[in-house]
Amino acid sequence: MLVAGLVALLLAGLSIAAPGVSAQPAAPAAPAQSTGNEACLACHATPDMRATLPSGEELFVTVDRAAFGQSVHGRAGLACVECHTTMSSFPHEPVAAQTRREYTVQMYTVCATCHEDKYTQTLDSVHQRALAGGNQEAAVCTDCHGAHDTKAVADQPRSAIPHTCERCHSEIYGIYQDSVHGAALIGEGNPDVPSCVDCHGVHTIEGPSTSPFRLFSPQICAGCHGNPELMGKYGISTNVLNSYVSDFHGTTVVMFQALAPDQETNKPVCIDCHGVHNILAPEDPASTVNKKENLLATCRKCHPGADTNFPTAWLSHYEPSPDKAPLVYFVDLFYKLFIPGVLGFMIVFVATDAGRRLRNRVKGQRHE
Repeated sequence: MLVAGLVALLLAGLSIAAPGVSAQPAAPAAPAQSTGNEACLACHATPDMRATLPSGEELFVTVDRAAFGQSVHGRAGLACVECHTTMSSFPHEPVAAQTRREYTVQMYTVCATCHEDKYTQTLDSVHQRALAGGNQEAAVCTDCHGAHDTKAVADQPRSAIPHTCERCHSEIYGIYQDSVHGAALIGEGNPDVPSCVDCHGVHTIEGPSTSPFRLFSPQICAGCHGNPELMGKYGISTNVLNSYVSDFHGTTVVMFQALAPDQETNKPVCIDCHGVHNILAPEDPASTVNKKENLLATCRKCHPGADTNFPTAWLSHYEPSPDKAPLVYFVDLFYKLFIPGVLGFMIVFVATDAGRRLRNRVKGQRHE
C-alpha cells in the first residue's frame, strides 16, 4: 500500500536534533531545490534525526536508505514528494498536527492517490468506524503496511499477519497462538490454517461487535472445513456445514440469514461451541467439545438446566454409522428402506388395481 506517511520529513516550525548537533544550528545550508529522493536523503539519512512536535513529542525523521530502497515503493522509483506533496521545497510548510499520531492520521489518506480501491474498502471496516468515532488509535494503512519499508506482499510469510495484528491486539494474539490454528501457523509455519485476515477480512475488516459477522460465521468456517482437498490432508470430515445446517440450531440460523440478515440470532453458531481465538482440536482434553463434562459445560451456556445426558443428543458433525451412533444409524436405515418400500408397494398396488378395473370395464362393454 502506498506509504500513508513517509512518517517524517522535516517540518517547518519544528526543532530538529541529530546526535551531538545543536537543535538550532547556525546558518544551515539550504539543500538544492530538487524533488529527487537524494535531495531528501541528504538530510533525512542522518542517523537518529528527530523533530519536536508542538505537543513535545519527538518524531523520528530519519529514513533508512537501504530499507526504503528494498521496499516496494523504493524499487518502483517512487519519489518522497509523491506522498509528501507539500515538502518539495525548503523550508518546508508548517504542519498542523500536534502529536505523532495526529500526523499519521492526517497523512494516511494519501494512500488513496494510488490505491483508491483498497482505501475505499477500508471505509467500511471496523477500524475506520472506530477512527470516525474519535478513536485515533484505530489502525490505518501504515500501521499494518509500514511506512518506508512497505513490502510488495504484506502477507509473506503468512505468520507475519498475526504478528502485524499483535501490535494492537496483543491479548488476542496471546490466545490465538495457543489455539489449534495459531500453534500450526506461528509455531509450525503451516500455511493451510487460517490467519486473522482469513476470518476478519483484509481491508473490509469486521469483528464480533457486528451482528452479521456472527450470523454468517458458519460460512467463514466452512470455507476451510468444507474444502475436501484441504481437509483430506488432515483426515477431517467436510460434513461440518451440512450436519450443522441440518440440525435445529443450524436450520434456525439459516432462516435468520434469509429473513433478517442484520439481526442477531440467539441460536449458536460455530464459535459459540468451539470458541473464537482459543479453538482447540476436538481431541484436545481442554477442548470445549471434548469429553462429556466439557461439552455439557458448553451446552449449559445456552441451556443452563441441561442434565448430564443432554450432550448425548448431539451427533457431532459425523453422519450416523455402525460405529458412531449405531442406533440412530439403523433406525435411519430402516426408514430409508421401509418408507420407499411401502410407497412403492402402494404405487404398484394402485396401478395394478386401476389396470384390473379398466380391463373389467372394457370386457363388460364388449359383452353388452
